[in-house]
Amino acid sequence: MSDLIIIGVDHGYAAMKTAHFSFPTGLVEYEHEPYTQKDVLEYGGKYYVVGSARQPLQRDKTRTEDYYLLTLAAIAKELDSRSMERTAEVLLAAGLPLTSFGRDKKKFRDYLLRDGKPVYFRYEGRDYTVRFTDVMLFPQGYAAVLTQTELLDEPSVIVADIGGWTVDLMRLDNRIPNAATCRSLELGMIRCLDEIGEKARQMFGVSMTDVQIESILRGGAVSVDDRIRAVIHTQAGQYVQDLLSAIMESGLDVRAMPAIFLGGGAALLKRHVTATESLCRPLILDDVCLNAKGYERLVERMTESAAHEQ
Repeated sequence: MSDLIIIGVDHGYAAMKTAHFSFPTGLVEYEHEPYTQKDVLEYGGKYYVVGSARQPLQRDKTRTEDYYLLTLAAIAKELDSRSMERTAEVLLAAGLPLTSFGRDKKKFRDYLLRDGKPVYFRYEGRDYTVRFTDVMLFPQGYAAVLTQTELLDEPSVIVADIGGWTVDLMRLDNRIPNAATCRSLELGMIRCLDEIGEKARQMFGVSMTDVQIESILRGGAVSVDDRIRAVIHTQAGQYVQDLLSAIMESGLDVRAMPAIFLGGGAALLKRHVTATESLCRPLILDDVCLNAKGYERLVERMTESAAHEQ
């Protein structure tokens, strides 16, 4: 096998992210080989189409094999993007919300690591042999913002990680997460998209896809009536106001201290958050892969510091 490769994977409720990829946390099982190899994972004699549909919220990610299978697909994508050999030893860096980090850390690590033996699978028609040498876990959100040295010089900073199903909150005091401030609100982007879709149905009788709505929120070119476009942005603005109110009600004052917004929701809502005048100092980190990149960076730092100590 080749040299050890560090790969960060962000196991989101709505999307899986690596340093170079983001794809929906969807998985459809087939007994027989599908007509196309695109996004097809073959493991244990079964076929799975990856990233195909929105999954129901699965709070315990170890309850089914889904997140393990999605991890294999993520590793395959990342190895190929780096032009790495498909027989590889991988140190997997992943994360959990700070609210459940201590409780779920061992179980999630065991779930991903298994027995540490090589895993054989096929992805998009190519064979892979991957052995996880270790699984290192870090708090979601915190790993991503460690790169923001400018804002981290502030004595207190709010971090809001806007995911698909949840918004994970914490306050950093002198760069250290204050555990008492950690909250998880069920106000993720899926709720925003559902509310926008329902409003479009009520007002115009149209059924829009999540992909269309997301593209409009990003400012993309979508063939749609300008009145519908205006309603989408109005609803998104209302969602941002509701979210900021919920953050305030949880005891984190976005008017009194800087706030870092990250995750898929932050990327979609950038224009609406920055247009809110009452915020002290908002910073939008719109790279959805930032958690995965942060996990890799933390492992690299730990490896470097261990090497210096020897």
